Amino acid sequence: MNRIKVVSEVAELVPILRAVDSDVKAEVFKEVTAGWRTAREVEEKFGPQGADALRFFEKMKLVETKWQTGPSASPEKAYHAFYSSFHINATAPVQEISDVLHAAMMPEEQYAVIELRIFDMVGPEGKFSGDVADSLKVTQTKLKALVKRSPRLDFRGHRIIRFED
Repeated sequence: MNRIKVVSEVAELVPILRAVDSDVKAEVFKEVTAGWRTAREVEEKFGPQGADALRFFEKMKLVETKWQTGPSASPEKAYHAFYSSFHINATAPVQEISDVLHAAMMPEEQYAVIELRIFDMVGPEGKFSGDVADSLKVTQTKLKALVKRSPRLDFRGHRIIRFED
């Protein structure tokens, strides 16, 4: 099936950029683009980082999943790339694109501090994104990009919530 991901909002670039930000993620993404791969197969080939990459892709909705019977006769979750291509058509002011690219390319150590702050701030119940943006003193666009980068956070409407596996 040919599915095309249409990107019309600049913050949606973050998952695409982060999907290939390491050698392991890039290789795992190639694997799931080529065909269905189970988490076990990916972990055997790429180690724990491969399994982390699959969880990230699932959260970012870059892969589809299905249950299939493996050699052990017990069902295993298998992954395949959801989209066969991307169509990027977004227009944004320079400040917004700068915010998005900064959030996507920020060093991991620096991002981890911000992610933890947001994670603690939203708590188990979630929090209105405007309140989080005000507290962090960032634009809504930058906040959206920061949350899109996180495998532990997600948006539900105008609320930021903790992402559950």
